[in-house]
Amino acid sequence: QVHLVESGGGLVQPGGSLRLSCAASGFTLEFYAMGWFRQAPGKEREGVACISSSDGSTYYTDSVKGRFTISRDIAGNTVYLQMNSLKPEDTAVYYCAASNEYCSPRGADFLSWGQGTQVTVSS
Repeated sequence: QVHLVESGGGLVQPGGSLRLSCAASGFTLEFYAMGWFRQAPGKEREGVACISSSDGSTYYTDSVKGRFTISRDIAGNTVYLQMNSLKPEDTAVYYCAASNEYCSPRGADFLSWGQGTQVTVSS
């Protein structure tokens, strides 16, 4: 049974950093594209970052390029999202998701989702 559990969210001041983790079980994430999405209140879900299964290529939405880094620990079956220089507009619930296809900004292309972790950027 595929299971994804996010952790690492919290309250941080603008300019601060957080590292989100997504622990996977029931499958080997090396063979799946893994994405991070976020949803802020009143807004649509947004694809933030993705790491491909084949060669570990990474993709980012424009608003987080240069600030966020997605990575994976194959041995630990865990995906990370390092978030630096956080801004109030990064406040959202962050979800990790797995796709047996390719990286995509569309949530509909991902089959399995975690429960989400809240990130709040505020002074």
